[in-house]
Amino acid sequence: MDLVEVLPDRLHMLRFPIGQAYLWQDGEALALIDAGNVGSAAEIEGAVRSLGLLPERLERIVLTHCHRDHVGAAGELAARWGAQVLAHRLDAPVIRGERPVPEPVLLDWEIPLYAHGLTVPEAPPTRVDRELEDGDALGFGDGAYVVHAPGHTDGSIGVHLPRHGVLFAGDCVAAVGPLMLGVFNVDRGRAIDSFQRLAALAPSIACFGHGDPLTVGTAAALAKAAAETPS
Repeated sequence: MDLVEVLPDRLHMLRFPIGQAYLWQDGEALALIDAGNVGSAAEIEGAVRSLGLLPERLERIVLTHCHRDHVGAAGELAARWGAQVLAHRLDAPVIRGERPVPEPVLLDWEIPLYAHGLTVPEAPPTRVDRELEDGDALGFGDGAYVVHAPGHTDGSIGVHLPRHGVLFAGDCVAAVGPLMLGVFNVDRGRAIDSFQRLAALAPSIACFGHGDPLTVGTAAALAKAAAETPS
């Protein structure tokens, strides 16, 4: 796992072989956006400690959606350090193991990528302490709130921190190569609408489930990519 600084003393990216999570600091209080693969809890703890922070100050884990590379370590981290797990109401039953992970409608070129993604171990059933809705306040980041962004999954969300100009887009948007609509969507039309909604927030920093954060010319790049995404 690589630890990458995005905003000094505020935001770090935790990059795994497939996918990534983000650590947000409010002083000593911590929030994790997504939780990496199952088995990565020890690495996440090590990263927290390497920053001179205490993992027991992890207060919440916000899951952008129900896929295995985002949920994996959430349950172990929550059990170990007492953090609350938060996810949208529509993905919460999948995260808890009550419903199957929804099957995406794959484009031809996505099929081999999807097969590679399935090499990530399945996430175990994970408790959800708080089910989220669009517009809900999240209690960190000087006013973080939920932006429902369905299409990748029904309960996919973005997390917007307007006072810091930061947007966590989950897998609605990807930055692996050119900035683009995320792959493996259950509903491409809704995913495009969500991409456009997130782009309209005009953040100065955008963080993605796959690909490096965008920190320069972010709002314009998001708007252009969203507008040019074919239906």
